[in-house]
Amino acid sequence: MGIIAVLWEKWREFRRDFYKITLAATITPLMYLIVFGLGIQTTSHGEPYLNFLVPGIVAMSTMTGSFSAVAQNMSVQRLYEKALDQVMVSPTPLWQFILGQVIGGSLRGMYAAGIIMLITLPIAADLTFNGWSFLVMFLNGLVFSTIALVLSFLAKSYTDAPRFTSYIIMPMSFLCNTFFSTDQMPMGIRQVVELLPLSQACEMIRSVSAGGSTGVFGWIVLLVYLAVFSAISVAFVYKKKNL
Repeated sequence: MGIIAVLWEKWREFRRDFYKITLAATITPLMYLIVFGLGIQTTSHGEPYLNFLVPGIVAMSTMTGSFSAVAQNMSVQRLYEKALDQVMVSPTPLWQFILGQVIGGSLRGMYAAGIIMLITLPIAADLTFNGWSFLVMFLNGLVFSTIALVLSFLAKSYTDAPRFTSYIIMPMSFLCNTFFSTDQMPMGIRQVVELLPLSQACEMIRSVSAGGSTGVFGWIVLLVYLAVFSAISVAFVYKKKNL
């Protein structure tokens, strides 16, 4: 019941701010598509650059959508509304509260990615998005929701959430196989960047969109990130409860 209650709260928030959420999920990726996709006419790996760019922007949208849905709201709720303290004294199991936040954030990221897929449908009709694509989007959203949850627990004020975006989300948006391949990066840096979750999500969605398979390595990387940051968030909450 705790998970359903959190998801219901997220749904009501989504309905209330539908136009704001939709606009925020559309403008930045659309600008990237116009500037990089339509403004720069080139090829990548022998294919039209749009075939490389669109899956990357879809993966990036799941990251930014899920992260922003959790980081900002959770920081405000924890610091000012004291929502976390209220959950701790309520009958709701803390793990259900955390899981509800993470799933809600991931669904928000998938909504943002869905908007991009609809926008790019006329110009990238030869790309394939199937059940595996959506599963990768959902898992990637879970990963960045848990990262956002951990960072919101570390936030000292509501202004920290935008800083986290600048420190973490923005660099990954440009470096992690989104706009250009990591193959051209120097040795050492390339291996580190390829181990980041967005790099793997981009590669997996791009492979499926070209008619290939996701492979195994990407799933392992994303699941490891999910397990680590989930454990950190649970440990933080239960440690706070026992103080």
